[in-house]
Amino acid sequence: MWRVVPGQLLAFREWDGEAVLYNDLSGNTHLLDGGAVEVLLALRAEPLDAATLATRLADRFDAEDDALPAAIDAMLTELAGLDLVESLPC
Repeated sequence: MWRVVPGQLLAFREWDGEAVLYNDLSGNTHLLDGGAVEVLLALRAEPLDAATLATRLADRFDAEDDALPAAIDAMLTELAGLDLVESLPC
């Protein structure tokens, strides 16, 4: 299960499939693709795992259905490296 880091406001501006996001907890600014923003917004609503995210966001991603959970899992790992999301203990 993954969630947005508590206290993260997700302040961003999006255009042409990319977004600039300000991490108000670290003070860093990140350039993200629109898919990453979709994942962050879904996780802001509630903690989810990669498979559930893939199911909910399948129509917004241009990937094969069987490859999407792995792609989202990789994206979650990258977002965790930016301190935007965190993995919850099982």
